[in-house]
Amino acid sequence: MAKQAKAQNVPKMPAIDIGIGEKDRKAIAQGLSVLLADSYTLYLMTHNFHWNVTGPQFNGLHLMFMGQYTEQWNALDDIAERIRALGFPAPGTYRQFAQLATFGEVEGVPSADDMLRHLVHAQQATARSARALLPLANKADDQPTADIATQRLAMHEKTAWMLRSMLAP
Repeated sequence: MAKQAKAQNVPKMPAIDIGIGEKDRKAIAQGLSVLLADSYTLYLMTHNFHWNVTGPQFNGLHLMFMGQYTEQWNALDDIAERIRALGFPAPGTYRQFAQLATFGEVEGVPSADDMLRHLVHAQQATARSARALLPLANKADDQPTADIATQRLAMHEKTAWMLRSMLAP
């Protein structure tokens, strides 16, 4: 009987009341989940290319890829924690990421130039996922999500430009 009394006194989980309705929070969390999946897939691709790049551009690309995957790794936590702050679970498995990502992984070990092409494609796809969040965040007056989306959008557009610039016209 004492255990039952204790259980009855346990407060319920407080409702999420941050000024954004559940429907909008869910839509934003879904958009953030796509951004997280794209970001993680891009992180893994970039790290793979860092390990496996060869050829005359090895040193420059190896170092550049390390800088890019480190930046991407640091961004993952902010995206996932925003999903949690909105009251939803963040995806965190390869299966979930594969289902949500807007681009796929690269099979085999491409040439250095093909690595750059794959990364341009993946950076641009991730930029589009970040951009797609902005109308959702703006509609719900969700400045923290808009801030994350804007920062990620700027980084992915800039990185795509830098990667494109390394390819011969």
